[in-house]
Amino acid sequence: MQPVAIEERLAHIEIAKKKLNTKIPWLADTMANDLKHAFGDRNNSEFVISPEGEVLIARSWSDPETLRTDLEGLVGKAGTLTEATTGPPVIEKESKIAEGVVPRVPRPADSQALEVTSTRPGDNPRYLKLRAEAPKSLLREGNGSLHLSFALDPIHQVHWNNLAPPMKFAITAPEGIAVSPATAEAEEVAEHEADRDPRDFLIEVNRGSSEEALLVSVTYFACDDGDTWCKSITQEFQLHWDVDRDAGRIQAAGARRGGGPGRGAGKGMPDAASIFTRMDANSDGSISRDEARGPMTERFDQIDTNEDGILKKEELEVFWKNRRSP
Repeated sequence: MQPVAIEERLAHIEIAKKKLNTKIPWLADTMANDLKHAFGDRNNSEFVISPEGEVLIARSWSDPETLRTDLEGLVGKAGTLTEATTGPPVIEKESKIAEGVVPRVPRPADSQALEVTSTRPGDNPRYLKLRAEAPKSLLREGNGSLHLSFALDPIHQVHWNNLAPPMKFAITAPEGIAVSPATAEAEEVAEHEADRDPRDFLIEVNRGSSEEALLVSVTYFACDDGDTWCKSITQEFQLHWDVDRDAGRIQAAGARRGGGPGRGAGKGMPDAASIFTRMDANSDGSISRDEARGPMTERFDQIDTNEDGILKKEELEVFWKNRRSP
């Protein structure tokens, strides 16, 4: 769940520290993700930095065994080696709050996450998060299906109250943009009094060449997991047509850690197609110098074989293939 405030990001860290049973210091990036951008926007990168601030090792894809070897060379072998399973067992408490009971609505193929901003609902935290994903047809040609997913953020420990009216939303579109449906209500979940599953919708949009944002208003009933309160909440979101480069890649159905769609064999390395999709921020089928990030900025001229100042998917695939050939 993507945090929208620094308090939420710090809460994520506290949960991770507890689950991983670690006492090492953690660093939180700014909400503008300045550090992530400065380090090249890589999804799973790894850096070893000296106490003096010198970058000793920079790796575009993290590899635990190689990192352990690197650290042994820098500071010596550890007296006690830990494994990924080291730590206290996680005991799942039985809960009356149902999960996995509301069917998900599939997102369109080749979807990308869009930038979403939200206003704070009065004195309440932003219990609800909106993730909007659009296929390239909607971004390039101006019409297509828009996938909206409304999810309660678990860090706030709330759930849907299914004894109350279901969640409903209304979209206000600027002149020149048509959306259907403009209003909708989630289906009732009669067999469960409470659940925490996302509510998904597919919206048909024809925006032409307009870049104006949509205003999405959502009303829902939320209850805290301790059953001490339930209340009606209204939140508003602005949905922009820019790709959110910090929203993370969309995991394909059936993908698994260390392999699967969009991954290389064995180490979970990204392939040329997934890199191209991530870099092509405006979805115009090419990558300009301004869009290039990380190591691609240094190798831009090598990849740009026809020297036209932009990178095509085919050029990247050829470069990637040659780079990975034994």
